[in-house]
Amino acid sequence: MRDWAKARRERTHHLIELGGLVQKAGLVDLTDDDRATLFGAFLDIAGQLQGGNDTTLDDLKTRWKRVGLHAFDADRGYDRATGGNNHD
Repeated sequence: MRDWAKARRERTHHLIELGGLVQKAGLVDLTDDDRATLFGAFLDIAGQLQGGNDTTLDDLKTRWKRVGLHAFDADRGYDRATGGNNHD
């Protein structure tokens, strides 16, 4: 496979995973699939990460990571209890 095709495939896979996180977090349903709202929220988060508030970057990332890891752990527990990973 050519290098550009491999890079494109890896990028596509990465973007699909990120979209899956948006879906998994419930943001699609909570915003009625309003892409402008989602984009605005992401821009707000980016602003926070760039120092647009009193909370430090490390504090934000640590808090968000803790919440995300807890949700992943809970999801894995659900998968073990139900014998699968289909959450539809």
